[in-house]
Amino acid sequence: MSCTKVLQSKGYRITPQRIMVVDALHSAQNHISAEEIFELVRAKYPYANISTVYRTLELLTELGLAAEINVGDGITRYHARENSRHHHLVCTACGSIIALPEEELAPLKDIIEKNHRFKADINHLAIFGLCSKCR
Repeated sequence: MSCTKVLQSKGYRITPQRIMVVDALHSAQNHISAEEIFELVRAKYPYANISTVYRTLELLTELGLAAEINVGDGITRYHARENSRHHHLVCTACGSIIALPEEELAPLKDIIEKNHRFKADINHLAIFGLCSKCR
């Protein structure tokens, strides 16, 4: 179900600004910051406010429609959850980010549950290290 349909079904207003934030999030090729989303929204709607972007992203994250990630550079970035569940390998030398598919962490979840009797909820994980070029 699309973000706007979920918002509507939960009783949230579908404002033009929210639609623009959702569209920017869904059209991003990579993870996108609130500031980058704000610039895209402001290009279409000059009276947009960055606080609206932050509130919308917070709401989408709370509802599980968006995920946020911080890859160690102090900038929180977002992606639409519909665009797949994945994790990240972040190179601490060059800053490159490699997507890590969800299924590759399944054995880790199983080991944690078996060895620690702990059911891990790994939603969005960044693992830091060195990429093959920087090793």
